[in-house]
Amino acid sequence: MRGARAIIRWAGMSLAVLASACTLLPEQKTVDIYRLPSAQAAVSPPGKAQAWSLRIRSPHANTTLDSARIAVIVQGDRLSTYGGARWTDAPPVLLRARLAEAFRLDGRVASVSTTASNVRADLELDSDLRAFQSEYRGAVPYAVVSLDARLISTATRRVVASRSFEVAQPAEGVEVPAVVSAFGLASDALAGQVVQWVVEQGARTQSSKSE
Repeated sequence: MRGARAIIRWAGMSLAVLASACTLLPEQKTVDIYRLPSAQAAVSPPGKAQAWSLRIRSPHANTTLDSARIAVIVQGDRLSTYGGARWTDAPPVLLRARLAEAFRLDGRVASVSTTASNVRADLELDSDLRAFQSEYRGAVPYAVVSLDARLISTATRRVVASRSFEVAQPAEGVEVPAVVSAFGLASDALAGQVVQWVVEQGARTQSSKSE
């Protein structure tokens, strides 16, 4: 009888200890995962597709930008991140996908691929991602996307053209969803500029080869 009581007493004490330990554990914080939104729409290409192919590499980036965290500069040069918010993938991968989508919607390049598929191509778009962050300018956060682009001949590995692009899009609020929407608009605008530049430079390169 005494043995049974001792077992019951020990079990009760164990449950009490476990309950108190549970209260000491930190609460699990939820993380919101954001896709890079897009407002791009298919457009009618001005003429037939050019008969050369393009491969798009993921932009090179530093360790801070090559992360799923959403970067923000609130003041000065201090780079931080939004707590409890993440991209679906690192910005270089997101931007590569956005560029590929923009070229396919534009339709002026006959074949567009990425290094994910490792398809042979005439020209390659290589780049450095210098900025993919929210920057406060006064009280307003701006989505800033900055890219140094290089167009490379895959036959000679020579850089045939290079250019820097930057878009700063103001957000309609300071909340993370508003900032994410601004990133979508900024990425669309930058992708449109890159497409136009690559199409012009690619046509010029292929024309000089045929002369």
